[in-house]
Amino acid sequence: MRPASGSIIPFPAALKKNMPANILNLPTYAVLAVEQNEHDYHVNVEVKQPPTRCPHCNSDHLVGFGRREQLVKDLPMHGKRVGMYVSTRRMQCRACSKTFSEALPDVDEKRAMTKRLVTWIGRQAIKRTFASIAEEVGIVESTVRSVFREYVNELEHHIRFETPRWMGIDEIHLIRPRGVITNIANNTIVELLPNRNKTTVERYFYGLEGRDRVQYVAMDMWRPYRDAAHAVLPDATIIVDKFHVVRMANDAVESARKATRENLTVKQRRALMHDRFVLLKRERDLTDQERLLMEGWTLNYPLLGEAYRLKEAFYGIYDSATADDAHDAFGDWYRSIPHGLHGHFEPLTKAFQNWMPEILNYFEHPITNAYTESLNNLIRVMNRLGRGYSFEALRAKILFAEGAFKRTNSRPKFERRAKQRLKDEMMGYGVPGNEMDLADVQIIEKPAKAPREKTGSTSAPKNYGVDISTLARLIEEGEV
Repeated sequence: MRPASGSIIPFPAALKKNMPANILNLPTYAVLAVEQNEHDYHVNVEVKQPPTRCPHCNSDHLVGFGRREQLVKDLPMHGKRVGMYVSTRRMQCRACSKTFSEALPDVDEKRAMTKRLVTWIGRQAIKRTFASIAEEVGIVESTVRSVFREYVNELEHHIRFETPRWMGIDEIHLIRPRGVITNIANNTIVELLPNRNKTTVERYFYGLEGRDRVQYVAMDMWRPYRDAAHAVLPDATIIVDKFHVVRMANDAVESARKATRENLTVKQRRALMHDRFVLLKRERDLTDQERLLMEGWTLNYPLLGEAYRLKEAFYGIYDSATADDAHDAFGDWYRSIPHGLHGHFEPLTKAFQNWMPEILNYFEHPITNAYTESLNNLIRVMNRLGRGYSFEALRAKILFAEGAFKRTNSRPKFERRAKQRLKDEMMGYGVPGNEMDLADVQIIEKPAKAPREKTGSTSAPKNYGVDISTLARLIEEGEV
C-alpha cells in the first residue's frame, strides 16, 4: 500500500503515445503514474509486451486472469528512493488450464529489485558502509550484505592476481591473527587469509598459478610460514624480515628498563616511563636534549646503559656487507653480552640461532616486508571506519577496491651480484682479480630488448594486486 501523502503525476492514455521512454530509463516498462514525497518516488509501471506463450506447454491460446501489484526497488534518483509498482498480469492457458504470472524483465530473479540496482549495491558496498547504502536505497542492511557477498563471489571468478616472484607474508590482528600476502616487488597486496595456520597458507600456495616462479618469500619468524613455504615452494629462498629481528633488540632494552624500574622511587619510575622512547631511538637520531637524558640514565644505571649499547651494536650487524660478515659480527656481539643481560636478550639470541639461515639470506637478497607493515595500518583504519566489518567484508574492500589495481610491473629492485659471478666477469676483461682498476674498465650498457607483442592475443591485462599507495590515497579521500 502506497502512502497517501505526496503529489501524483498521472499520464492520461491519450498522452502515452507522445511520452518519452520513461523517467526510469527502462525500455521494457511503460510508466503509468509517478507519486513523490520528501524521500521517495512511487512509480506505477507495467510491462510493455504481454506474454504470448504458455511457459508450461508453449501454447499461444492465453486469456487474462487478473492482475496483482508487485513492489520492485530501483536505483535512487534525485536523492530519493525509488519503488516500482508493477501491475503484473496473470494469464491462463486454455490448452493446459494452468495459470502463471508474466515474467518481469530487468528484475533480479532472487530479489524484488532491478538487476541494475543489485549491481550498483555491489559496487557501492566496496567503498561504503552497508548501513549507508541500506538507508539510501530503502532496504534492510542484511540484504546489502547478501548482495555484497554474491558480488564478491562473482569478482573472485573474474579477477586473478599475478603470482608474486617476491612474496611477503605477514599478519594483522583483527579479533585474531589474519594472514597478509603481498607482492614485494610491486608493493601490492594480493590476498588476505582468514588465519595464519600452516594448512591455510599451504592451501593458498597450492592454488597459485605458476607457484614454481616464486623466487623469494619474506616473512617474520612464525614457523608455520616457513614450514608451508618449504613444503610447497621448495625452490623459493626464505628471508626473515629485517625489522622483525631488530625489533626484538628494542624489546630486550624495554625488558631491561622494566627490571630497572623495580628498584626505583616513584619519582624516578615516572621519569623513566616518560624517557622510555629515548632508549628505543637510534643513537644517531638523538637530539642534544635526548642525548643528555640518555647519558644521565646510562651513568646512573650501568646495566641499562649496557642494554642500550648492545641494542645499537645489534643494529650494526645489519651494516655487514655479506652473510659471512654478519655471521661473524653476531658471534662477536653474542660474546659481548654481560652476564646480567643474558636473560633480557635471550629471546633475540635464540631466534637468531634458530632462524640463522633465513636471517642471513637477507644479506644476499635485501628484501623487506616494510610495505606489508604499512598496509596493516591501513587495514586497521578501514576496520575502524566500518565499525567492525566482518573479515570477509574487509578482505573484499581491500582486494577489490575500484581503481587501485596495478597493471604494470615495477622496475626490479637492485639485487647484489654473487661474488663468483663478479670475479668471472671481471676476469673476462683480462684484468687479474687483485690488480683491477675500475677506472680502466669500460662499462658497456646493452639496451634492454622490448618485449615482443603477441599478435591476436586475447588474454586479459595482467593484474599485480592492489597498489598500497593508491589504496592509502583512496582511503584518505573517502573512496574506500
